[in-house]
Amino acid sequence: MIYRVIGIVAFLFLAPLVGGLLSGLDRKISARMQGRIGPSILQPFYDVIKLLSKQFIVVNTAQIFLVISFLLTVIFTGCMFFGGSDILLCFFLLSTGATFLIFAACITNSPYSNLGASRELLAMMSYEPAVLLACIGFYLSTGSFNVSDIIQAELPAIVKAPGFFIAFVFILTIKLRKSPFDLSASHHPHQELVKGITTDMGAKTLAFYEIAEWYEHVFLMGFVGLFFINSNPWSYLVAVIAVLATYFLEILIDNTSARVKWPVMLKLAWGVTILVAGVNLIILMII
Repeated sequence: MIYRVIGIVAFLFLAPLVGGLLSGLDRKISARMQGRIGPSILQPFYDVIKLLSKQFIVVNTAQIFLVISFLLTVIFTGCMFFGGSDILLCFFLLSTGATFLIFAACITNSPYSNLGASRELLAMMSYEPAVLLACIGFYLSTGSFNVSDIIQAELPAIVKAPGFFIAFVFILTIKLRKSPFDLSASHHPHQELVKGITTDMGAKTLAFYEIAEWYEHVFLMGFVGLFFINSNPWSYLVAVIAVLATYFLEILIDNTSARVKWPVMLKLAWGVTILVAGVNLIILMII
């Protein structure tokens, strides 16, 4: 019980710090890949502080409620995960949070926000099968959906579920909203969506969205690390290395790929999921 409390408290207070640093590293490494010096690693924190200090303006009064609901849902999802709860329930809750975000974009009159919301729905349809299969892969590999049981297994899940891991890392590009799948919320305003679902978010509302993204990224990286953790204490070091390597891979893909249209995203996500995760599922069911 004490370890669950420690996990929850650590996530609540450390996730924004880790998430912000990951965002800063993302911007710094991306800049280096593009031949630029780039901002400070702490720049995301400066940006959020600046947004929180600005005048409170909202396009629609319900928008701030929906964005805060999105933030709280993501926080609760991470607390459940790092508290050792059911991973299926965690992702169902995360999908609920994504729905709040979509509603927040839909209630504005901006065509950019509305289009971003529509594309976010298409993104959810693309990555949800891989997410569900990844959870099933953990169950078939360790015999449980609970994080507390998975980390006590004799072998890490990656040994029996490499296909599920590959499929999840592939759709992680969609979850992180990175190119070539940044259809709903581009990090760069010079394109047809402007900023997609975040176009009409006021200063403080946008700050809450950024903090929610930090929490969400830490949760997703924690799920990646879960594939490598078992009862061996050294597995935690392996998990950290795997998480950093995966995040670097996502940054590399983001900086070397051009955006694709949503039908291509859907076909690629489902195709990879069926090919690698589906085959892995069949093998585990047979043996």
